[in-house]
Order: sequence, then structure tokens, then C-alpha cells
Amino acid sequence: MSTSKNFADYIIDQLSDIDGIFIKNMFGEYGLFLSGKMVGVLCDDNLFIKPTEAGKKLLGDVIYAPPYKGAKPYFLIDDTDNRFFLKELIVKTEQALPLPKKKKVKL
Repeated sequence: MSTSKNFADYIIDQLSDIDGIFIKNMFGEYGLFLSGKMVGVLCDDNLFIKPTEAGKKLLGDVIYAPPYKGAKPYFLIDDTDNRFFLKELIVKTEQALPLPKKKKVKL
């Protein structure tokens, strides 16, 4: 099963207060990006956020789950209705993540 366009649109609407937030279609699922960093994924109509200490402190009781078979565990976010909490979680996650490594250009 893949993530529905309706769920992806709902999540983006919930996060619309964050400048620069976007999703990218990736293999029938979606990557969630902020400031050039992948902060989470949408898989099977679920929101998964990359684990960070800042996110763990904010969440308290954390549910870890892999977004797809063979993936590392992410935070599984059950409550996607609280847009203010989601915004805080996404922003803190982005701040805690390192910048992505630049890809070498082949000549």
C-alpha cells in the first residue's frame, strides 16, 4: 500500500505555516523536506519523523517503527491533527539534523 495523495495533502496543509516545507514523491511514498533536509517520510498513510534527541524530548513517549521494510526506525506520529505540535516537532527536528552531504559531480 502506498500513501494517498489526500493524506500527503493533509500533512502539507497541517504544516503550511512552516516556510520552505515540501514533500517529494519517492517510489510511491513521500519524503518530507525542510531547508534542504529530509525530516521525515509519509509511508502507508502514516507520518514518520527522523529520530533526534530534541524530538524525543518533545514527544515524551516515543513510538519507533520503520516506515518500510529494511528501514531504520523513525518516530511514528499518531496525532497528526495538532498542527502546532507538528510544526514544533518538524522545526526542532530540522534544527537537530546535519546538512546533507553534497554529491560529487562526475565529469
